[in-house]
Amino acid sequence: MYERYGFEPLETPAFENIETLLGKYGEEGNKLIFKILKRGEHEASGAADLALRYDLTVPLARVVAQYQNELPKFFKRYQIQPVWRADRPARGRFREFYQCDIDAIGSTSLVVEAELLGAVSEVMTTLGFSDFVVRLNHRGVLTALLEAAGVAGDKHGEALVALDKLDKIGADGVAKELASRGIDSGAASTALSFFSVVEEASHATLARLKSVLGDHAAVRDLESIVALAESTPAAGRIRIDPSLARGLSYYTGAIMEVAVPDLAGSLGGGGRYDNLIGMFLGRDVPACGFSLGLERIIVVMTERNMFPASIAHGAVDVMVSIWNDDTRADAIALAGELRRGGLRVDVYPEVEKLGKQFKYAAGRQARFVAILGDDERARGEVAIKDLVTGHQESIARAGAGDYIAGRLKT
Repeated sequence: MYERYGFEPLETPAFENIETLLGKYGEEGNKLIFKILKRGEHEASGAADLALRYDLTVPLARVVAQYQNELPKFFKRYQIQPVWRADRPARGRFREFYQCDIDAIGSTSLVVEAELLGAVSEVMTTLGFSDFVVRLNHRGVLTALLEAAGVAGDKHGEALVALDKLDKIGADGVAKELASRGIDSGAASTALSFFSVVEEASHATLARLKSVLGDHAAVRDLESIVALAESTPAAGRIRIDPSLARGLSYYTGAIMEVAVPDLAGSLGGGGRYDNLIGMFLGRDVPACGFSLGLERIIVVMTERNMFPASIAHGAVDVMVSIWNDDTRADAIALAGELRRGGLRVDVYPEVEKLGKQFKYAAGRQARFVAILGDDERARGEVAIKDLVTGHQESIARAGAGDYIAGRLKT
């Protein structure tokens, strides 16, 4: 899917120098980095020089800085690899999980944001999601609203960390956290009124923002992104949400998340980070990206029974049974024929009653059992039993693979 949007694959190492990762994710993120102790004679020091990858974005920035002269002017890459967080496991939250990232490097054009949102929305729709929304905001809007609320400039980072938890701990919880971070109660109250979540169309939210901020560049950016995305699969999905903060400190412009109603948190998110590569390169390079969390998507799809039957039935499509000792070699040969036809095939390894073999196949959620009895072998046939319907039929051996493949589609 991502290749259809012009992205090409990239992989990076599981670990990076710890200096590469520290200071890129904000105070909350730094606490969740898995550090690797120095080895050998330095092990007793307890010091760390490496760390497991926290996300795929910072390693990408390091790669772009390292190979800048070998990359095209506009570099678009996708990356699907595991990352690690020293977090407390919960529903949809893991210590090791796969991220599915797309990033576009080299352009400040808002066409990039629109294309990213279109690609991600098409992936979500293809997976079968019909009720997702794309939350969209801008770091410039967040800063301007905090200023309008009277939050001191040196407290903006503290305020954003608290506001990023609004959908998890609610307004009262955020108010308490803002107070604990030393933010004036009046400014905190005003800020919360600006950031309160309102379910409304994007044009209404834009009007509210303009009433507070006037003709602000960040608001114009949001308006342009929504307009450009109208010709992409994200059309009608975007909801401008002033409360969206995203905790990672490297974002500089538009920020976005994909959410579904029955999951606290998001299925993925991203945004523009025009300064991150400059931390490695010494000059800023415009960049924007989006990351989907594979395991979170699987959790929701599993709970909603969204997987097709061909996947839900388990690891194999058909199990080949063993009739007697004389048929073992023929059973293995039949399994090879079916595999060459693209089927997932297991062979029962022992000679036992067919009832036991059927029970094992059902436990593996195989849809079919192939039986090579003496009569079937003599006629050049295979008996195919459908474990879902109970129907059994003898098929010419040469056509067994096509028969099973056809039935799997029903």
